[in-house]
Amino acid sequence: MRQARADDYAEFAVARAGHLYRSACLLTAGDTHLAEDLVQETLGRIYVRWGRVSRVDNPAGYAQTVLTRTFLAHQRRRSSTERATDTFPDRPADEGGGHGDLSLRLTLLQALARLPAKDRAVVVLRYWEDRSVQETADALNASSAAVRTRCTRALGRLRELLGEDLGEYAAP
Repeated sequence: MRQARADDYAEFAVARAGHLYRSACLLTAGDTHLAEDLVQETLGRIYVRWGRVSRVDNPAGYAQTVLTRTFLAHQRRRSSTERATDTFPDRPADEGGGHGDLSLRLTLLQALARLPAKDRAVVVLRYWEDRSVQETADALNASSAAVRTRCTRALGRLRELLGEDLGEYAAP
């Protein structure tokens, strides 16, 4: 029985790790090392509770909630010696052929990095994870009114950073 549960968890972890990592990259505004740490911590927390987690209606949604809460907890305990930056080190040279998308991703990640952690979490949950206001509120232990307020503020800030015509970023 124990081996079957371990196998179920391993299957779940393999299936969800990529999506969790992509979400973590957005939450961390492109800090891939921190994103990997957050995914590992999330999967570790889920492993400890796998007996209960495997019985919930939506284990994937539960994992996303754990990831978001882990990210927010990390933001609260950041040491005073760490400083956020809006520049990315070692950008790859444009070798031609398809790197316009890389520029778009970097621009969006830089804009996300300039949002406060909770606003960034709301944007990722609402628009990347496509969660409802109530689902986002539940994941963040907040009211739906607070989520709507944070959404409005975060999108307004992104419009300031990216310009009013966001359509130019979606163009091929």
